Amino acid sequence: MNSEMSDKINKDALQALKIAFSYMPKAIEVNKYDYGDDYQRVLEHIEIVRETLIINDVDPEEVAGEINPDHTPNSCY
Repeated sequence: MNSEMSDKINKDALQALKIAFSYMPKAIEVNKYDYGDDYQRVLEHIEIVRETLIINDVDPEEVAGEINPDHTPNSCY
């Protein structure tokens, strides 16, 4: 990760990133069959966004529930 990626982003940009991330495919859903030769690039993009969320103290696993709470299943534990 380069030094530019370790900088925190402003509140509005972070909210926009959360919204975009909530619509991105999960890494486990990305494969060569569905994404062709670009699947590795898609995985890299997902990882860059995840890292940026983590740097900004956001748990990527919680983003979907925060952005779309009505469309997120309740936890079972």
